[in-house]
Amino acid sequence: MFEGFRRGTFATPMAGGAGHINYVVAGSGPPMLLLHGHPQSHIMWHIVAPRLAATRTVVCADLRGYGDSAKPAGDARHENYSKRAMAADMVALMAHLGFPRFDLVGHDRGGRVGQRLCLDDPDAVARFMPVDIAPTLAIYEGTNLELATRYFHWFFLIQAHPFPENLISHDIDFYLPWMLGQRWGAPIVHTAEAQAEYLRCAKLPGAIHAMCEDYRASASIDLDHDRADLAAGRRIACPVRAVWSKGGVIDRMFDPIRTFQPYCALPVTGAAIPGGHYLAEESPDELTREIADFFG
Repeated sequence: MFEGFRRGTFATPMAGGAGHINYVVAGSGPPMLLLHGHPQSHIMWHIVAPRLAATRTVVCADLRGYGDSAKPAGDARHENYSKRAMAADMVALMAHLGFPRFDLVGHDRGGRVGQRLCLDDPDAVARFMPVDIAPTLAIYEGTNLELATRYFHWFFLIQAHPFPENLISHDIDFYLPWMLGQRWGAPIVHTAEAQAEYLRCAKLPGAIHAMCEDYRASASIDLDHDRADLAAGRRIACPVRAVWSKGGVIDRMFDPIRTFQPYCALPVTGAAIPGGHYLAEESPDELTREIADFFG
């Protein structure tokens, strides 16, 4: 996977000292940052990224706490895994690579980091595409039985340390495939090589705790930041196009265009495409086409 991509690590300040962000980069032309979701890593882009690198400089990074990036310990306010902290990592990485301004695609958790990045560093992002998400605040405020069933991990992972960490650690070999699709009664769409990478990274020291802290932050400090932005009238300044799974949870329960619009200064566009939640691996042709159409 990622043949022809250069691999690197970037040192960045994190709680308790220096940390690092793992990334791959290839291509030439306008820069684009691809961010992954839970419980994955940059590996999720292994089909789409090489196609985009034919005309662009493509950077795929592991968010802090995921993949081979650093996994700092959590803190009482969950600031270490706030989307603000995770977004700052990515701004620093891209500046280090020589890209103070770039296009951004974020799937799942990466989309939430992307939303925060656009709000906190508006000069850094030229265009933004969130993939198969609704804003975090809209999801928590729109919770019902179906969402709580489908997104059970949103409520499980936020429980106090070490409850979810201990349960997941007891049988990560069962938990991870369940999260990757078996919970929906759907076939696993990831390649065996990608699955092995996701499992390897989930078994790294601190990884399970980091995943939990990511969600604890979303249910606390991230909501504070989102509410503060809305109250202050801060909006995403760049063009935003949402893409989501046709018939999926986001499609059935939320209107991504409508729910993203309050966060955006410009009219939001969007489209549903066939496939499940993991569109980059299940529907790479359709997702690549959407990215090419929007970003040019």
